[in-house]
Amino acid sequence: MTSLSLAQAVLALLSGSLVGFSLGLIGGGGSILALPLLVYVVGVQDPHLAIGTSALAVAANATGGLYQHARHAHVRWSVVGVFAAAGVFGAWLGSSLGKTVDGQHLLLLFALLMLLVAGLMLRHRHYPGRDQAEWNGRTLRRLSLTGLAVGGMAGFFGIGGGFLIVPSLMYAAGLPILLAIGSSLLAVTAFGLTTAINYARAGWIDWPLALLFILGGLAGSRLGSAVARRLSLSRGRLNTIFAGVIAMVAAYMLYRERALFDI
Repeated sequence: MTSLSLAQAVLALLSGSLVGFSLGLIGGGGSILALPLLVYVVGVQDPHLAIGTSALAVAANATGGLYQHARHAHVRWSVVGVFAAAGVFGAWLGSSLGKTVDGQHLLLLFALLMLLVAGLMLRHRHYPGRDQAEWNGRTLRRLSLTGLAVGGMAGFFGIGGGFLIVPSLMYAAGLPILLAIGSSLLAVTAFGLTTAINYARAGWIDWPLALLFILGGLAGSRLGSAVARRLSLSRGRLNTIFAGVIAMVAAYMLYRERALFDI
């Protein structure tokens, strides 16, 4: 656990606001932003401590975003319920494995994964989707299998996994981007909380820092969900923003961890 200076506390509040805004806007990016913000801005030295702390904060902030989206009927509970139920098991297994991997290598692998997902989101940015999932055996299998896989990756990297959950819900259930975003926040909460519990057992959560992130995220998530509703009027714009945020942060992380490439 770190001893926070006043400057770090202020930076944590501002960072939490940005994380909450991202979760409300694109249903993901919270952990993408929280992890590098904790390491490179707030100054948390241990990547595993940053991962555990960000998982708890993002889970809490996602709850605020979920409430806002649910108020506007942007959550498909039955769809994401199946997805999240399968994913919680994967998140526990993935987070257990992630704790055994060197923290700097986790950051590097995380950045590479973000670039891949950004490319996929740009490729499918104009996919319209459906307002309701087509319930059949194939849909249930897709939701269960993708939920298990995404939960495992979310747990391994210590993230809520919204940037993986959104395209997975679009693929598995055919949801449009805005409904996938709103629905994803339930899974983000479940996966982040599962990972946080696992990391807390190893003492890798800074509780005061997590609280500051959560407080900052309350206002950010409300603003983000309001902006998301406006941008949904422009087809493909949310997808483009989604991919752009991921790619920019990934590029910065690769730059910071370039020593691992021996360059």
